[in-house]
Amino acid sequence: MNDTDDPELAVGADAFTDQGADLEVAVVGAGAIGATAAYDLAREGVDVTLYDRDSVASGATGRAAGICYDAFADGLDAELAGEAIERFRTLGGDDTFPFVECPYVWLAREGDADRADAIRDQVQRMQDNGVVALEMDADALAERFPALRTDDIAVAGIAGAAGYVDPAAYTACLAAAATGAGATLETDTPVDVRTDPARVIHPDGTVHEVDAVVVAAGARTKALLADAGVPLAVKPYRVQALVADGDLAEPMCYDATGDFYLRPHTAGVLAGDGTENREADPDSYDRDADPDFATDLRERVVHRVPGLGDGDVEQAWAGLCTATPDRDPLVGAVRDGVYVATGFQGHGFMRAPAIGQRLAAEICGSSGIDAFDPTRFDGDEAFDVVDGMSLESN
Repeated sequence: MNDTDDPELAVGADAFTDQGADLEVAVVGAGAIGATAAYDLAREGVDVTLYDRDSVASGATGRAAGICYDAFADGLDAELAGEAIERFRTLGGDDTFPFVECPYVWLAREGDADRADAIRDQVQRMQDNGVVALEMDADALAERFPALRTDDIAVAGIAGAAGYVDPAAYTACLAAAATGAGATLETDTPVDVRTDPARVIHPDGTVHEVDAVVVAAGARTKALLADAGVPLAVKPYRVQALVADGDLAEPMCYDATGDFYLRPHTAGVLAGDGTENREADPDSYDRDADPDFATDLRERVVHRVPGLGDGDVEQAWAGLCTATPDRDPLVGAVRDGVYVATGFQGHGFMRAPAIGQRLAAEICGSSGIDAFDPTRFDGDEAFDVVDGMSLESN
């Protein structure tokens, strides 16, 4: 992926105009979305510098689960997720990063009528939007996925256009491809952002004035733009995950009643839950999992996948996601020449190939995503943090 003529990656090229060669852009945040945007901008001839205060994928991306699916009942969400899945497939390979095809199952248990009804409704709406999704009862699920315990399941949804990726590997690959296409990578470089005109300020005080700044710094995006006088209606919140020994080939699964997700992992199984429904400080949050988190979650995971048995927990950690008042992300221009991508409710990595590309296209003159317009909020709204995987937010 070091050749700007690589055919990949003509995916979505029609979205761009011919303005790229005249632009200079700073991308702040070398996570999945920032690296993707930098890559797509560089391929269009834009003079791009990709900054990160630490290293590539050192923030939320490096702690993400890597689950990717198109199982969204909303038409726009499904469209973006479908674009992202197709691009994961196209970009992935032996010489880049593995995209492992794996069905995605989400389920509700007996006695949980509200969530069961929500799944049935979601599957119908997905089908109406052209998403390949099926409804299954416990017997059909057991036959299709023998690894799962199904005797307590009321209903499940199945999405076939799904898989998983190592988020750090994807992001490192896209960052390398961006530099191969002509971008400059500046890690260990914390910059400040300013508007009117758009510019970044280096640690030594050097001012770099550009045509556009893209702030895709995850949970730190809010603070970066607040310093520039741009308030954002977004709240970082803490989530937790673990990797445990075991043998699971498929599926990826979200147990809505049990409130946890899991997917196969090279070391066994990756699982997560533990959303804290309050705002977290991205500079001081606890990056270690809570003391009882691993024991409690592992018991729930083994209940759903009995074959995992007594596998040891290899690692457990905490990361940050970002929430917005309406649970849709903030993507696009917040000031003249200043763009943002944040507030993905835990779905940022899985949509990074599509969001990064669309954001790059907007900077090059195409229209943005109206529903995600970050100026739809004043920035001082009061709202509750809600787990992005909950059925209420899909």
